[in-house]
Amino acid sequence: MVRVWRLICFIFISAIFALPANASHIVGGEVTYRYLGSNNYEITISIYEDCLTGIKQAIVRDNPAYINIFDGAGRSIFVSMDSINLNGGARQLVPPNFTNACINSAPPTCLQKASFTKTYHLPPDSNGYTVVYQRCCRNASVLNISEPDVTGATYFCKIPPVITNTSAVFKNYPPQIICINNPLVYDHSATDADGDSLSYEFCQDYKGASIYDDKPIPTPPPFSPVIYVPPYSYSNPMGGYPMVQINPSTGMISGTPNRLGRYSVTVCCHEWRKGVMINTVSREFQFVVTNCSKAVVANIPQFSDQFNTYDVNCKDYTEHFVNLSKGGFTYFWNFGDSTVAVDTATDFEPTFTYNDTGIYVVTLIVNKGTTCSDSISRLVKIYPKFKADFSYAGIQCPGSLFVFTDLTVSTYKPITHWRWSFGDNTTTDSENATHTFSTGGTYNVTLISQNYKGCTDTAIQEILIEKFKPFAGNDTIIVRGESIQFDPQGGIQYTWSPGRYLNDAIGHPIGYFTDTGHFDYNVHVVSPYGCIGDDSIRIWVVDHASYFVPTGFTPNGDGKNDRFRPVAVGYKSVNSFRVFNRWGEMVYKGNDFEQGWDGTYKGRQAEMGVYFWYLSLTDRFDKQMTLKGDVTLIR
Repeated sequence: MVRVWRLICFIFISAIFALPANASHIVGGEVTYRYLGSNNYEITISIYEDCLTGIKQAIVRDNPAYINIFDGAGRSIFVSMDSINLNGGARQLVPPNFTNACINSAPPTCLQKASFTKTYHLPPDSNGYTVVYQRCCRNASVLNISEPDVTGATYFCKIPPVITNTSAVFKNYPPQIICINNPLVYDHSATDADGDSLSYEFCQDYKGASIYDDKPIPTPPPFSPVIYVPPYSYSNPMGGYPMVQINPSTGMISGTPNRLGRYSVTVCCHEWRKGVMINTVSREFQFVVTNCSKAVVANIPQFSDQFNTYDVNCKDYTEHFVNLSKGGFTYFWNFGDSTVAVDTATDFEPTFTYNDTGIYVVTLIVNKGTTCSDSISRLVKIYPKFKADFSYAGIQCPGSLFVFTDLTVSTYKPITHWRWSFGDNTTTDSENATHTFSTGGTYNVTLISQNYKGCTDTAIQEILIEKFKPFAGNDTIIVRGESIQFDPQGGIQYTWSPGRYLNDAIGHPIGYFTDTGHFDYNVHVVSPYGCIGDDSIRIWVVDHASYFVPTGFTPNGDGKNDRFRPVAVGYKSVNSFRVFNRWGEMVYKGNDFEQGWDGTYKGRQAEMGVYFWYLSLTDRFDKQMTLKGDVTLIR
């Protein structure tokens, strides 16, 4: 039993010390091939090793490299796998491509490339072949991948069926130092021996061997994708402001990294022949953003959201260039316009007028010809003229339909995008639009339009919608034989119906009623802006003067019976209306029927109970009368 436990402990301890040997030193890799004729292919596995902090034992274990080649059915052409020894038995030191004199606080670096090359005879296969190399594991400090320290990597390429092809090869080594908050411009393009057309994109990283595999046997596709940590993804591997992105046509990577850390980035290069994509090669590499700064930084800002574009000028041919460079004492600009005699300048922030429309590459070299110089290139797109505009038609009234018509002027058509905003939190993306404003007010209507060249402009017009509210007046009670002045509001034209008992059906008539009863009238109102609407009023004609005083009220704020007020018809005026509590204190005094008592006393709610009131009136014959009574306050 003791021997068994010793054996278990030995295996456990050995496993612990073996794990680091598979981890943290590989920072990238790629697989390429070259067609030699007669169905023979020279396969090259290239891996990039961290020779500064990488564990030496792990680097030693990279040689030999173990690969597998699978046919279209996923069958290996080997019994298990094959091994390839290191080319020449030595690794190639990758140059840092910078000098310490040109980097402030430059971190130490050491990167080496291990290449493994071997020739294989691959008979034609209708589905082609897949060459696979797998290793574990990634650096634990990788930010954009979940659990990188236990997540292996798969590097592979596909050999297309039937046709003969040599894979594309990336031209440059990946950057070893990326300084935070400094513009990154890196050429990740490739060359192709067959002259195929090439396109580029960020693409998926794949998991690989287990941390426990000392000699991992590569497995066939499909491969398992890694899990990215939000907000990162394979198409947005580093973030940045502007975001780090790749030009699909040139393979140029640009952007400004704004977060320290290590990021796994994979670039796919697609080969196209006669309009058909025939192959893809990829390179995975860890981009390290560090807290250093370049002594000289050439920086043309990016004001456009298009890739690596300084500006899309759709107004004229003249461009003023903003210079955000630092550490410079001389500046050399090349504006990329070969149609003019002089397209260069040495000003800090020059202005240049282009001869024609088009896309131009503008290059700025800071401290040209010195030990520490830097350069940057941006695109300038000249597409005048483009101007957003629109017209509208409609009656400026709530509820009326407005028709908005796009009048954008564009030299380059078609116009592809529209965005209408009507100032009332509603929008639409149609070319022309209709809209109804529900309430009166002033609204800023905005149109943002864009053409297929990326020209964008904004047009804003202020629209006044009349605050139209027709009003016939309040319902009224009068005594027979009296007259009443009708006083409508909300417009400039008023038409009444019916015309009975009115001296005029237009405007502000006087009504004289010889009969008792309820008489309903409608007024048709026209506003200064042409808005039309109707309102109604009821006239109640009684036979003689009368009054009514409620016996109770409920001031609870529900909008019903909240005030205690008498109703009097046929009286000239209210002389006094007073309310007293049971101790004889006057809790309310007024002479306005409409106001009445709200049930409060000295700013507080009055107690429930019985209150006494006193009312003094003067009738239409100037005779005064006094009334008394009580009312119950209920809550």
